[in-house]
Amino acid sequence: MGKSVRLPPDQLSAFAQGLNQIRTENKVPESFPAEVLAAADEAAKLPVGPDHIDRTDLGFVTLDPASSTDLDQAFSIERASGGDLLLRYAIADVPWFVRPGSPLDDEAWKRGVTIYLPDGRAGLYPPALSEGAVSLLPDGPRPAVLFVVRVDAGGNAVLDGVERAIIRSRAKLAYETATPADLPKGFDEFAARIQAAENRRGASRVETPEQEVEPDGEGRYRISFRPRLPNEDSNAAMSLATNLAVADLLLKAGTGLFRVMADPEEQAVNRLRFTAKALQLQWPGNVDLRTFEQGLNPNDAKHAAFMIAVRRATGGADYAAYEPGVTPWHAAMAATYSHVTAPLRRLADRYVMEAAFAVANGNPVPDFVQRAFAGLPEVMDRAETRASQVERAAIDLVEAVVLSGHVGRVFDAVVTDTDDRGARIQLCDPAVVTRVSAHRVHPGDEVKVRLVEADPQRRLVSFERVS
Repeated sequence: MGKSVRLPPDQLSAFAQGLNQIRTENKVPESFPAEVLAAADEAAKLPVGPDHIDRTDLGFVTLDPASSTDLDQAFSIERASGGDLLLRYAIADVPWFVRPGSPLDDEAWKRGVTIYLPDGRAGLYPPALSEGAVSLLPDGPRPAVLFVVRVDAGGNAVLDGVERAIIRSRAKLAYETATPADLPKGFDEFAARIQAAENRRGASRVETPEQEVEPDGEGRYRISFRPRLPNEDSNAAMSLATNLAVADLLLKAGTGLFRVMADPEEQAVNRLRFTAKALQLQWPGNVDLRTFEQGLNPNDAKHAAFMIAVRRATGGADYAAYEPGVTPWHAAMAATYSHVTAPLRRLADRYVMEAAFAVANGNPVPDFVQRAFAGLPEVMDRAETRASQVERAAIDLVEAVVLSGHVGRVFDAVVTDTDDRGARIQLCDPAVVTRVSAHRVHPGDEVKVRLVEADPQRRLVSFERVS
């Protein structure tokens, strides 16, 4: 973990100016237009509809980072007949509040996703909705779209039904503090079943540690690699099961929007074998990439370095609308896959929710949803690209600020990747990822580097190798 660094007033001011510059460069909206805020206030007053079924008797809870207030999902789990587990996954009913062609809808299409910065976020929807009327907070009943997912002993997930409902969250649980006693019975078993199914499919859904910037509210910022907590992976299993079940439903119905990712090409896999060898990872020649990845530990530095190399080799994921005769495929999931579980943070999920609700109840998918599927891949690609650029720029800024008082200092580092330009390295502390002009090194090599420059204004740090 990285160290907290208290910024003196002049650097704190420069840091704030740097974040504002990032917003300006990437055209990140600072606020919502007045008509959008007014529309959100009005939408927040909407009563629930007659089709919202009262499910407040069910023991829903949420599980998120402690600081989160835009809560997309609440869940309950029970054991069903035949040994199946029944997940009731309540997703914030954003479509109920955001109507097609409204100011809220138009603004969401401009934004695409919520963008996160160390000092706040540029939400997809105004706080009156995202942190109020729509968020599944435990301060009263909320409308939700309830996905009922049945998972058998082998981890196979099927959608039992989709309904509009009124639910009440019993508790806002946090990854950092939730105990097994806080969570529904069957929570860990559910995750284990989904993991077993992934293993059989040959999925390589392994999450790398995230480089993140954390403010403490007192003028300090820490940059660190945050390891994933066990609760996070178990929580992700519920989202994964729902997304897989919805994707299967929509594909069979000949509609939908899917998340797709290609396998690395053969040449890229061959290069990855050399990377594994350099990292001293034992990858038997008769074991394919997916199987090998399943045995990796993302909290091990060398394993994480290899996982980063794999992600670069795949080229990342995209969105694709349904095409007749084409089976959309997500290589990391080893399955057909959709996004439906985060409508407060991703525009596309709202439309997938609408389609799933219609198909599951024997109704045609609304025309406005079908039209949206055609345009969403381009909109989401543009939005995700901007969000990634903002995140990277913010990390670059904090790296430069944190290191600005340490020019000339020698740091321990590990090589994570190499190319014609030199080496990409990860400092051991603080958690900085950068480049250095170094040749005849290999991924996994330990090196020492001296900080030559740290310029917060240009968001630039530079190092030279000393050994």
